[in-house]
Amino acid sequence: MAAIAAQDRIADHHEAATFTQLLQLWRQDDTLRELTFHPNLAGIARQLAGVPLRLWHDQLLIKPPHNGAATEFHQDQPYWPHANSRHALSAWVALVDVPVERGCMTFIPGSHGLRGLRPQDLTDSADLFRIAPELAWQRRVTMPLRAGDCTFHNAYLAHTAAPNLTDDPRIAHVVIYVDADLTYLGAPGHVVTDPLHLTVGQRLPDSDFPPFV
Repeated sequence: MAAIAAQDRIADHHEAATFTQLLQLWRQDDTLRELTFHPNLAGIARQLAGVPLRLWHDQLLIKPPHNGAATEFHQDQPYWPHANSRHALSAWVALVDVPVERGCMTFIPGSHGLRGLRPQDLTDSADLFRIAPELAWQRRVTMPLRAGDCTFHNAYLAHTAAPNLTDDPRIAHVVIYVDADLTYLGAPGHVVTDPLHLTVGQRLPDSDFPPFV
């Protein structure tokens, strides 16, 4: 994993206090490519979405031992430059056991109906609730996972991940499925589209965002 992180030409790499994020691993690692394009994952995603799907990107999310920081409540969709999207969702695959104390996720059921919010600050526990105070006292569901377990969540479903308080890293592989027919919005900027110089209104190119068939 250290070798992957060191090679920016192979995988986009982002580190924050809360986690390390490695993107576009399907391009250079055969094992993770097989997982990203696994027909069972894609088949479930297609049934849930009800529309044709393509890959937005995959990512490896690593929380180091005793990182002491949560990934605070947020929606995924506001970070993405997408227009005319009928559905988007993520498959979150645990590559190690993820009990509560290792940083499992908690969701707010029903929050996927809330649209039009700005991107939220992943380090501020109150940010989502300042812009959507109606969510503050909604029911929450926490999902500890065993290695190999998977959850699917809508791109608008608010979720958080607890700190990793254990002696071992928390490692998850995430596959993000989006509407195959969505168009490029131009903003906000994103590391997987910025280098491509796409035109606003353009469909995402199949070579960089493969459709699932």
